[in-house]
Amino acid sequence: MMLKPSIDALLDRVNSKYSLVILASKRAHELEAGAEPTLDSFDSIKRVGQALEEIEAETVVNDPHPEIKRARLKLEEEERQARKEQEQKELETRIRQDQNA
Repeated sequence: MMLKPSIDALLDRVNSKYSLVILASKRAHELEAGAEPTLDSFDSIKRVGQALEEIEAETVVNDPHPEIKRARLKLEEEERQARKEQEQKELETRIRQDQNA
């Protein structure tokens, strides 16, 4: 049984139980994937509990424009990939220069 944070406190932060479940699930997956926590410490050791604590603290909110967030995340991923490819090319160039020297 979940005692903290209370469902009443959580429902004050989101529009509906459905929104709460979706937001907590997405945030728990983000935390599991290595995202930076928005709180310094947690009472819960489980990711879902930590996500609910962040929602209660209002450090995580439901994005009103998810399509913009998806586009931003896609752009950031493309930029990371381009940097990685550029670093790989620079490394290969240095290796060739060292072999020719």
